[in-house]
Amino acid sequence: MKILIASLIMVSLTQAKELNTQMQDFMNTLRVEAKKQNPNFKDFDYKRGEKIFTTEYIGKKGQLISCVACHTNDLSKDGLNEHTNKVIKPLSPSANADRFTTVKEVKKWLRRNFKDVYVRAGTAEEKGDVVTYIISKK
Repeated sequence: MKILIASLIMVSLTQAKELNTQMQDFMNTLRVEAKKQNPNFKDFDYKRGEKIFTTEYIGKKGQLISCVACHTNDLSKDGLNEHTNKVIKPLSPSANADRFTTVKEVKKWLRRNFKDVYVRAGTAEEKGDVVTYIISKK
């Protein structure tokens, strides 16, 4: 248990450079949920997040789609929504200071995008993995 707590503190300190207090609290809440859903859960993982973000699935419109279809592989650049043709500002917090600052917005877009791409709500672990991947990309 001490190791788990120390790990969570280290991860929180690492992410502190990227996330404000509210977002750190949100990520810690996702960690608790993930541990409840999967007793073997250790922590969020960049590689799992990358796989979720880049792998194509049959989306809600019945076509193959991945997160990169709209957001591109370069998260420091604008993307383009495949369905609406609206420009999507960069996801990377290093390129767009407004990203990952408001928990309400992050929850909304995670919910919406998981439903669009994966046709289901994401698990706490998946959401945390994706956020970890995105905030780690420069």
